[in-house]
Amino acid sequence: MTTFDDRQKAFETKFAHDEEMRFRILARRGKLIGLWAAEKLGKDGQAADDYAKSVLLSDLEIPGDDDIIAKLHGDLAGLGVGVNDIKAMLAEKLAQAEAQISGAA
Repeated sequence: MTTFDDRQKAFETKFAHDEEMRFRILARRGKLIGLWAAEKLGKDGQAADDYAKSVLLSDLEIPGDDDIIAKLHGDLAGLGVGVNDIKAMLAEKLAQAEAQISGAA
């Protein structure tokens, strides 16, 4: 193998690792924000876990955060939780997820 081939393989390996970490972090963020919302809705135990899964699945509908924001806003608007509150919580849960995944890696 040439030096170029070695470098290309190293870049491909790093890219794959980074994408896997990004997926894991976003999945953890989805679960964390789902559990936060479940608590706001008065759900606990298995009901909270099921709700968190539904939030996580809603995040897979379209790229970006618009789908998860729409779901959470629709579910939490009656409790006075606005879009800006949800966006702030997404940022907080992202940081929390990054810390959890980085600590586990």
